[in-house]
Amino acid sequence: MISVTDKTLQDLQFPIVLEAVAEKCVTDLGKEKALSIRPFHHHDELMKALWQTSEYLSSFQNNNAIPNHGFENIAHELKFLAIEGSFLEVNGFRKIRAISETSNVLIQFLKKFEEYYPKLHLRASSVELTKTIINTIDSVLDKYGEVKDSASPDLTDIRRRMNTVRGKVNQSFGQALTHYNSLGYLDEIRESFVQNRRVLAVMAMYRRKVKGSVAGNSKTGSIVFIEPEATFQYARELSNLEFEEQEEIVRILKWLTNSIRPYFELISAYQELLSDIDVIAAKARYAFKMNALLPKITQERRLYLRDAYHPILLLTNNQKKEVTHPQTFELHQERRIVVISGPNAGGKTISLKTVGLLQLMLQSGLLIPVHDRSETFLFDRILTDIGDNQSIENHLSTYSYRLKNMNYFLKKCNSKTMFLIDEFGTGSDPELGGALAEVFLEEFYHREAFGIITTHYSNLKILADELEFATNANMLFDEKSLEPIYKLVLGQAGSSFTFEVAQKNGIPYGLINRAKKRVEVGKVRFDKTIANLQKERSKLEKTSQTLKEEEIRAREESKKMEIINQKIKQKLESYQELYDSNQRLIYIGQKIDDISSKYFNNKDKKELIGEFLKMVEIENSKRKKASAKEVKAQEVKQKEVVKEVQVQVEKIRQEKKEKKRKAAIVPEKPKRELKVGDRARMQDGQAIGTIEKIEKNKAVVNYGLFTSTVSLEVLEYVDPIKK
Repeated sequence: MISVTDKTLQDLQFPIVLEAVAEKCVTDLGKEKALSIRPFHHHDELMKALWQTSEYLSSFQNNNAIPNHGFENIAHELKFLAIEGSFLEVNGFRKIRAISETSNVLIQFLKKFEEYYPKLHLRASSVELTKTIINTIDSVLDKYGEVKDSASPDLTDIRRRMNTVRGKVNQSFGQALTHYNSLGYLDEIRESFVQNRRVLAVMAMYRRKVKGSVAGNSKTGSIVFIEPEATFQYARELSNLEFEEQEEIVRILKWLTNSIRPYFELISAYQELLSDIDVIAAKARYAFKMNALLPKITQERRLYLRDAYHPILLLTNNQKKEVTHPQTFELHQERRIVVISGPNAGGKTISLKTVGLLQLMLQSGLLIPVHDRSETFLFDRILTDIGDNQSIENHLSTYSYRLKNMNYFLKKCNSKTMFLIDEFGTGSDPELGGALAEVFLEEFYHREAFGIITTHYSNLKILADELEFATNANMLFDEKSLEPIYKLVLGQAGSSFTFEVAQKNGIPYGLINRAKKRVEVGKVRFDKTIANLQKERSKLEKTSQTLKEEEIRAREESKKMEIINQKIKQKLESYQELYDSNQRLIYIGQKIDDISSKYFNNKDKKELIGEFLKMVEIENSKRKKASAKEVKAQEVKQKEVVKEVQVQVEKIRQEKKEKKRKAAIVPEKPKRELKVGDRARMQDGQAIGTIEKIEKNKAVVNYGLFTSTVSLEVLEYVDPIKK
């Protein structure tokens, strides 16, 4: 169960991360949930949330895109459903139908692709899949959200009568319009609409000659708007029917509300499911934007964040098209505390915040931007003391507030705690404050807590070097330009470069010298030694990087040579096997020819059959021996291939070393002079051939099926076959 205070959330800028996630939600309820994300208290719930986000993130790279999960908030409709006797408006049913349809589609999809999204399917399968709500609403409302004529027999009858009356209204108005227009009583516009009623535009002088109800006048008073008498009677009848229609619609909506009221819990569950999926999708989109992933979470007490980025800084720099420098952090049982030192504006605080924020995000179910080989474990508590903590409300100074904070740390800190302290020990006299900070650090150390602190105090750097399971670290600084490199290096304290940075910023050299004289000599020498060591470390880093690049290139070339060598060897072996096979067939053919010649001369069938049987038995005995030795021969052959590859690799390495200097002349053993007719083979090969021709330093070698021209220097003599 993790405990994190609101102060820690603010210190690590967690609310800014949540705002970025909320912006990627498509529903208002999803945004509310995103902004309320907090670290999980239970391991199983946390892992479920992390895997759900990771699964949704994977949907961006495959062809099984997760369906739309957007919806309109139905909190108002759910309140009415919970009240007996109330009924919903048509628009409310439209929203409920939409949310039911969206949920059903999503549940069916995740069931179909359970193999791809097991954790998301598990979440969706907890909600019932049913078409009853949709079908019930569809029986009353059409696709435009209007109540159907067929919703009830009475509504069907009312609307049929309304259509008839509307026809009479239009017919009577048309007759009156034609009649009075022919008499010249109407203005040029002839007709108009007043309060949604169709009226005749009668010239004021003829108003008494037109029978009907006066609906109003024009602004100038020259036109009087009159609804014809017959039309007025039908309009009143239509108005009565419309009232009946509304009463019937209300009755139908009450029936529909009562029909879906038993599904109140399910409808609530639909909204809860879709809002949860909305948050998961938003977290996945946020992760995708910064190439975040789910690192390995172990039970072992080890935190290893490789190539870790501060998410807020990364996204801000991406927008500005600026470079963000990753950091690598490692804490484990034998290195529990890291003390980071170095000049201001070198990236110490960002490094500290990066670890804290990433751990906080991970334990809140968010993926983090690290290398895929990163791993970490879960803390029960994260404590922070970052920034200017002056408390105006409580009339506390910075140092008083920090002491109060340290007291809280001492009460809560244990082996399952991560503590992060920026500018440890500051706010008081350097000697006294530093001594107290030293005691605090020792206490945290003995409680086996994991932590990262930043400081300029030399006594804390020395203490970190003396404690067995603590270590110093520094942010690299360019020794020439005095610009930060933003790279964290473990194992060595960093210089503050106080006087160097002052000189770079234009402080007169004379003043700097006066300041140096006022500081203890040992202090200056200590800081200077650290600065020199840091410069050497920077040079070594660059040299190491160059050597790594050269080693990678050498390995690539070595692999290429291995592949080429293997192909050549396989080719020669296949030629040798083909040659041996052909020689065997030639031998068998000659034997058969000899047997057939004897039979031609003596006509002795018995001897013929005996010779054939003898030859067959000899060949079969060879096959048996071959099959028995085949496995052993294969093993020997594989060992030879491995040995040959190793020899070739070593040979290539030696050749690369000897490129820039002359090779020592090694006396070779006397070679036998080759001549035409000798049997020979290549020094690194197995195929044996006969020399047919020698010209200058080259020989034409016959391998049986093919001939090859090779240099005499690579050939070696082979003793003739003993007969």
